[in-house]
Amino acid sequence: MSLFWRIFLLNAAVLVAAGALLLLGPITISTPVLLTEAMILTGGIAFMLAANAALLRLGLFPLQRVTRAMATTDLLRPSPRPEVAGHGEIAALIETFNTMLDRLEAERATSSARALSAQEAERRRVAQELHDEVGQTLTAVLLELKRVADQAPEPLREELRQVQEITRGSLDEIRRIARRLRPGVLEELGLVSALTALSTETPSPDGLTIRRQMGKDLPELDAEAELVIYRIAQEALTNTVRHAGASRLELSLRRSPCGVELLIRDDGRGLGDAPEGAGLRERALLIGAELFLGPGPQGGTEVRLDVPVRNGSR
Repeated sequence: MSLFWRIFLLNAAVLVAAGALLLLGPITISTPVLLTEAMILTGGIAFMLAANAALLRLGLFPLQRVTRAMATTDLLRPSPRPEVAGHGEIAALIETFNTMLDRLEAERATSSARALSAQEAERRRVAQELHDEVGQTLTAVLLELKRVADQAPEPLREELRQVQEITRGSLDEIRRIARRLRPGVLEELGLVSALTALSTETPSPDGLTIRRQMGKDLPELDAEAELVIYRIAQEALTNTVRHAGASRLELSLRRSPCGVELLIRDDGRGLGDAPEGAGLRERALLIGAELFLGPGPQGGTEVRLDVPVRNGSR
């Protein structure tokens, strides 16, 4: 039955019941209307309106759940779908809404995967160019400076040595940036070694102590999950070093009941009014992981990523 006929029949039932009471009941209308008759009519009309409102609220209650779901749905935080309830058009509307959410989440996941894949490809390209072009050029400059310094008179030789050191420092920085753009150690030595190298090579301000705790019995993860864990840890470490003003940072990777848990916690100034990065949640959704980003139990910021073990992993 369509929504139109359901509302029409509800109203018709109320009106027919009221007419039957007027026809069959001991109620009479005088001219002019007496006070008691006016009070009876007013009470009857009020009862009709209340009954009509109660029946409509009962019939349209499933739509209120859909309205709340529409107002609170966030594609970056998948939530349970509204239960398909009601009859006719209401049930069809709820089912259509759930199907639309499934399609939107699938489309967003696909587009996010394409964007992140293109981003990783661009990172690899830039890292390769830094290593092959800029790195080789600076290496040639170092060799030429050494040759000139060996032949230069003593007063000029010391200045050339200083230029050599500056150039060597620039070459090391470029290599470090290339490694951050393309974590070769992740592909060659695995996730634990990559996170250890990341926490070691990340330049930290004076007074910041980084503590690492890596589990020994971690389940096997696929390459995509390892890359997501590494990138989230990389961004969290960078944000802590640059903005948190923390004195202590904890990085742990351990087995969890569903798979693997990455935990990064500091004692800095916290998130404050900084907007939450959507890129972190998009990366987490790609591998079906749950991400918590908020204040830690003792202040500061906590980033926790729960990664489930996919079928085929151990």
